[in-house]
Amino acid sequence: MVRIGAFLVGLFFAGWLLISFLVGAVAYVSEPPAKTVEHEFHKHPKDAEFSFDGPLGKFDRAQLQRGFQVFKEVCSACHSLKFVAFRDLAGIGYNEAEIKAIAKQWAIKTPDVDPKTGEMSSREPVPADYFPKPFANNVAAAAANNNAIPPDLSLMTKARHDGTAYVYSLLTGYQNQPAELIKHFPDAKTPEGLHYNPYFPNLNLAMAPPLTADGQVTYGDGTKASVDQMSKDVAAFLTWTAEPKLENRRRAGLATIVFLLIATALAYMSYQNIWADKKKAA
Repeated sequence: MVRIGAFLVGLFFAGWLLISFLVGAVAYVSEPPAKTVEHEFHKHPKDAEFSFDGPLGKFDRAQLQRGFQVFKEVCSACHSLKFVAFRDLAGIGYNEAEIKAIAKQWAIKTPDVDPKTGEMSSREPVPADYFPKPFANNVAAAAANNNAIPPDLSLMTKARHDGTAYVYSLLTGYQNQPAELIKHFPDAKTPEGLHYNPYFPNLNLAMAPPLTADGQVTYGDGTKASVDQMSKDVAAFLTWTAEPKLENRRRAGLATIVFLLIATALAYMSYQNIWADKKKAA
């Protein structure tokens, strides 16, 4: 009796779910949901080629150094790299003396405590220090950026889908709102203080275009610093900050695949050798 009751209860819930699904499907077909401005005008990241694309790709150290220069001269005034230390720059080709000079000349000082008085102070960064934050706290960051807190960029390319292309597309995607958008969505006009960018999820962001003109940064290797080039370089640099061991991981993966292939071949040949006599006897 209990089993029959449980079966009937289960049948009731299954039937109710089926009816709900059918009603919802009919409602969706007869009255489809209105499309939003984000659905209509949001764009996926542009296709961009980088040296580290693919399973055998490698970082271009010259590009990473150019990207670091863009971050240093443009981005570091607002954004932090809290998971990256100055000494980590050895991974993109800087030697010890260069890293010490970069740390010493960094515009933002490292917070410290005076050992004599116990009061807060600051000092010049050293290679062992992580990049100091540009603002003391989130309140100060919001006050300086139209109530928007600039995100930390250490892991940005890992936090966004197709992160490298996303950063590149965002930096090169600032534009005026299309007339078609205003025509079909008059209430979606970009608010005062925000900036239209179709590669940002909700189309409007507080960050003003950081890269606005060619030659904004002067590259030491002679590369032409166009907006497109600077955007690619800093996107590559932020990919490295998020995955500094990318090349090692790929090399380890390739070595593992080769080892497994050889081990499989040896195991198969051993199997054939061990059981050869048994097969003949059978």
